[in-house]
Amino acid sequence: MRQMSILDSFTKYRELLNELTMREIKQRYKQSVLGYAWVILNPFFQMLVMAFVFSIIMRIPHLGVPYPIFLYAGLLPWTLFSNSLNAAVNALVANAGLITKIYFPREIFVISTIMAKMVDFALSLTIFVVFMIYFKVAISWNILWVVPIFAIQQLFTYGLSLFLAAANLFYRDIQYLLGLIILIWMYLTPVIYSTELFPEKYRWIFQLNPMAVIINAYRQVVLAGGVPNLRSLAIALVLSMILLIGGYKFFKKLEGVFADVV
Repeated sequence: MRQMSILDSFTKYRELLNELTMREIKQRYKQSVLGYAWVILNPFFQMLVMAFVFSIIMRIPHLGVPYPIFLYAGLLPWTLFSNSLNAAVNALVANAGLITKIYFPREIFVISTIMAKMVDFALSLTIFVVFMIYFKVAISWNILWVVPIFAIQQLFTYGLSLFLAAANLFYRDIQYLLGLIILIWMYLTPVIYSTELFPEKYRWIFQLNPMAVIINAYRQVVLAGGVPNLRSLAIALVLSMILLIGGYKFFKKLEGVFADVV
């Protein structure tokens, strides 16, 4: 029954969700000269800097593909994840006026911010496609695994976002602490390096990090043309579902007092 309530946010309030998502997208680059080009330029230049530092200066080994595309395959989903969390943590605070005036499920604010970041992600993929063509990366049918991998990533992101958004309404330090946590988390996730750099007996640690599993899975199906590690992916799915259900219950438990603390 609780899971049906989660789905109702996407179905019963679909029009409101679309409206809030479009508002989020339009407001972000409203007075920007380059506008939506920043969605593509930010991860692209970040990739160039990292590629120079880690492939030319530090010479980090990778999966037998050019390091720029190896890095980009991990950087894009990580950027989606980190940007979604950074936006979602302030989703309730930024919409305090609406929270105190009318009622609808407050998780829609969180969902709309995540969906807006998904639009950014879709736009930024254009450079990655160009890279794949330039480096002549072969495509196999296993690339269809991207769909369930992406779904698992979004389940994990949504569950964690619900926790952060609700907690930040009561303790505003969380939005500042989150930036530090994401930075540390990125270096504990194989975004800029390969898991093969670690001794095999310690690689099980990555299975407890859903984002490590997800990024490895993206690279395996897109760059290597193989099948993802289904055992690790199943663990990531279970952890994501547990986090989503727990995050939703936590969010709903506090929802009744949101209007009193904004």
